[in-house]
Amino acid sequence: MANRFLLTLCLLVAACAGVSPPPAVAQEQPVTIESSALTFKIDEPKATRVGRLIWRGGLEMRANLRNFGGLSDLHVTPDNRTLTSISDEGAWLVATPRFDANGTLVGLGDARMGQLRGLDGKPIETKPEADVEAFARLPDGSWLVAFERRHRLWRYPSLTETPIPVEGPADIGRQPDNGGIEAMAALADGTVIAISEEYSQQPETVVGWIGKPDGSGRYTWSSFSYATLPDYRPTALALLPDGSFATLERAFDMVRGVRVRVMRFDAAELKPDATVRPEELARLASPYAVDNLEGLAATRGARGETLLWLISDDNFNPLQRNILMLFELAP
Repeated sequence: MANRFLLTLCLLVAACAGVSPPPAVAQEQPVTIESSALTFKIDEPKATRVGRLIWRGGLEMRANLRNFGGLSDLHVTPDNRTLTSISDEGAWLVATPRFDANGTLVGLGDARMGQLRGLDGKPIETKPEADVEAFARLPDGSWLVAFERRHRLWRYPSLTETPIPVEGPADIGRQPDNGGIEAMAALADGTVIAISEEYSQQPETVVGWIGKPDGSGRYTWSSFSYATLPDYRPTALALLPDGSFATLERAFDMVRGVRVRVMRFDAAELKPDATVRPEELARLASPYAVDNLEGLAATRGARGETLLWLISDDNFNPLQRNILMLFELAP
C-alpha cells in the first residue's frame, strides 16, 4: 500500500507540474522506438477481453530522443500503415505500425519526429505556447490543432509547415488554463467536433462545440453538452467507421490511481444545445493495462472489424509509461 501511495503521489505531482524536456528541432529527424509487449491483465495473462473490447496487442515504448513522450492525441490512416501522434510539448511523431501474422500489434518502425512551428515560422519552444492536447486530420489533409493554456486553434497544411490561425468558438478562452479542448475529430465534410476537458456550463457536463466550415477557412460554431460522471473527464474523441463516435474519459485519484472509460455515442446526438449521453464500452483500471490515456483513433481491420487505438501521455515522468494499445470492438 505504501508503494502504491508513493506511485500515485508521484503521478499526481507530474500531472500537475509536468517535466519539460528540451524541445525537438523543427527539422524532422529519425527516432528509434524500442517497444516491449504490454501485459493486458497482470493477474490473468490469458485474458483477451474487457467489456466490448478484444485485445489486439499493446506496446510500452521508449525512444532515443529526450523529447519523446507526452503523447496527447493520435491519428491512424485508414490502411493502418501510418500512425501520427502529437505531444503537449509541441512535438509530433510519425511511425509505421508493425503486426504479426495474426494481426497483433508488435512494434513501431520508420519513426521520425519534429517540432511544430509558431506563426512566425520558428519552432515553438515554451510549454505555455506548445501545449497541444488535441488534433484532427481535415479532409484536405491538413491538421487542425488545439492548444490549451493559451486556448487557440491553428491549422497546419502539414506538420512541418507554418500554421494559419483559425477562429474558434466565442467562449474558447473561458476554459480553465489546464482544462481546454482535449477531444477533437473532423468529419468527411470538414465539420469539426471538439470537447473541453473541464469547461462546464451545466452540472455534470462539459461543453462541446460543432464547427461547420463556411468554405473560406472559417467555421460557424454551435455548442452542446457532454454528460460526465464524477471524476471522469473526456480526453479523446474519434469517429468510428460506422459514423458514430468513441471517446476516452479519464479519472485519477491517489487511492485508485488512473481509470479510463471507453465510451460511444451516436452522431444523431450531436445537435446544438443538446446533451450527449455516451454509453460505456469498457472500463480500464488495474489490474488491466492502463496509464494516462489521452489519444484515440479508430480504423477498420483486414476483416472489416473496427479497431480502436489508445495512446498515453507519460508527463515525461519516469514512473509513468508511453503505452500504445490496440483493441477490436466486439459487435
